[in-house]
Amino acid sequence: MLIRRLARPMLAATYIYDGIGALRDAPTHAKAAAPLLEKTTAPLKDSLPERFPTDPETLVRIDGVVKIGAGALLALGKFPRLAALLLAGSTVPTTLAAHAFWEIDNPQERANQQIHFLKNIGLLGGLLITAVDTGGKPSVGYRAKRRARKVAKHTHHSVGAVKGAAKARK
Repeated sequence: MLIRRLARPMLAATYIYDGIGALRDAPTHAKAAAPLLEKTTAPLKDSLPERFPTDPETLVRIDGVVKIGAGALLALGKFPRLAALLLAGSTVPTTLAAHAFWEIDNPQERANQQIHFLKNIGLLGGLLITAVDTGGKPSVGYRAKRRARKVAKHTHHSVGAVKGAAKARK
C-alpha cells in the first residue's frame, strides 16, 4: 500500500539521523546515558557475562548501529515488523536517558525536554503500530486459531468415522 511505502521511511528517518549522530559524537551521548545506565546495570553487573559491554560509550555506539540498521530496514520495507520492534526497544532507554524532564528545575528547559519526551512517545506509538501491521494479511494469531479449528473439525470427523467403522465390524 502506498501509505506504508511513504510512512515507513518517514518514521525511520529520525532513527537513522539519530544513529548517525550517536556514532559521530558517542562521548556526548554517553555522558547523557551514563546516569540511566548506572541505575540499570549496577544491580546486574555481577550476573552479566564478562564480555557483555557495560560502558556507556560502547552501548551508545551499539544503539547507534541498531538505529541505523533497523531504520534502514524499515525505510526499505525489509522486515518492517522486526525493524520497528528493534527501534521501539531503542526508543525507551533513549527517551528516559535524554529527556528526563522530571529531573530538570529550569522551567524553560523542563518544558523543552517534555516536548521531546512526548515526541518520542508518539514515535514509539508509530513503531508499535508498525510492529503489529500485517500489511492487510491475517495475523499469525488469527491464522493459528483458524488452523486449530480446522484440525479439530477434521479430527472430530475422523474419530466419528473410526467409531462408525468399529461399530460396523461388531
